[in-house]
Amino acid sequence: MRSAVRNARLAGIPVAFAGRQAAGVGKRALGKSAAEVDLEIQMRTAQHIFEVLGELKGCATKLGQLLALYELALPQEIAQPYRTALTQLQDSVPTMLPATVCEAMSANLGENWRWHFTEFDERRAAAASIGQVHRAIWRDGRQVAVKVMYPGARAAVLGDLQQLRRLSVLATVFAPGADVPAVTEAICTGVAEELDYAAEAEYQRRFAEAYADDPDFVVPAVISQRGDVIVTEWLTGTPVSRIIEAGAPEERSRVGMLIMRFLLSSWSRTGLLYCDPHPGNFRILPDGRLGVVDFGACAPWPPTGFEELVGEVMDAALNGGTDEIDAAIRRHGFVRPGRNYDVQALAAALDLVSDPLCRPTFRLTTDWLRQRVRFVLAPRLTNVHRQMDMPAYVTPFARSFLTGLGVLCQLETEGPLRAEFARWSPELAAVFEKYDTRRSHPTDLDIARHRRTTPTPHRFSIVG
Repeated sequence: MRSAVRNARLAGIPVAFAGRQAAGVGKRALGKSAAEVDLEIQMRTAQHIFEVLGELKGCATKLGQLLALYELALPQEIAQPYRTALTQLQDSVPTMLPATVCEAMSANLGENWRWHFTEFDERRAAAASIGQVHRAIWRDGRQVAVKVMYPGARAAVLGDLQQLRRLSVLATVFAPGADVPAVTEAICTGVAEELDYAAEAEYQRRFAEAYADDPDFVVPAVISQRGDVIVTEWLTGTPVSRIIEAGAPEERSRVGMLIMRFLLSSWSRTGLLYCDPHPGNFRILPDGRLGVVDFGACAPWPPTGFEELVGEVMDAALNGGTDEIDAAIRRHGFVRPGRNYDVQALAAALDLVSDPLCRPTFRLTTDWLRQRVRFVLAPRLTNVHRQMDMPAYVTPFARSFLTGLGVLCQLETEGPLRAEFARWSPELAAVFEKYDTRRSHPTDLDIARHRRTTPTPHRFSIVG
């Protein structure tokens, strides 16, 4: 019955959206402008989507992580119901009772599963996105973390992903120019792959080998994996969430820089992108190193052409004019062929988001992020980002980058962000060197960039 009610509410979103559009026709007839009516439709639909997504129990935690940034883009009256729904959603993560835990362990490790352990705490030590973690002692004396998937979690997640695919067209409320179904499919594929504990264990082994004896990072070794159970070494440390709440500014910045270094270094050291950098997956060990757990969300990286994309787009943004920006984003698929857009507005937007890479040091804050996210996702009809697309293959990077950026801003990280990017990206290092050379000998491009960053009345420049 609850499933039927949930499906009915989900199915009602498109119906409600169509109803708002029909009502909008009447409001226009009564004198409201098209922009006012469209904005009202977008806001009401956004609120409806956010509230109903709370019904997707199988993807509760993942949806919260993937969609949390949208809250920053919305007015308070819209964001509050969404925030409340997410809080209730995350608080409602179920806890397996001891009898259920024992059944799950027996199903995956066999009836004699306790033979593998000298001690096993049947109480949950921590919640995972689709399971829970138990503390135990392996038969050789090592303290271990035992991650067990919730019974029925796989079916619930796959069912929820099917609902998301059906609803994906409504994401055009935020990005009408994007190939939303393709991006949605990329997100769904990534979430579905997190159900494969065998793949997760292999990813973690690769990270553990690559970062063995590293002075900055610790990745716990995988001891065993069978079915929907993974056994790894236990990490004792301070959760990064506690550092965010009560850490001194210097410690918050140090931790933020470590997280950034881990994310940027991972694909050159492992051939994998770490896609799930939320605070719950990081610990600060007693010796100061950053411990990293939960490797279910990883992707082979980088795909062919990605490094060129980064280098060429950033070179155009920092060192070029509107012609170079237009050429770079069209070449890499951020605007559909033949589509027009406001390239001057895009140039100004790139200036805003690239500011941390133009200075030797920079301080990230949630206020800084909120302003940028609202600028990008503002539901104005004239917002250039609503005219843009995002290649689906960039989705894992966007998830990792935006989630990681959110954590760095919560930590209020201050440090040499640009130097860390340059350390792990030869393409960006070359862009920064060129930028520094130009700054010492200003050109017309520098003057143009300064004008773009100086508030002026908005003017359109359409490039076809």
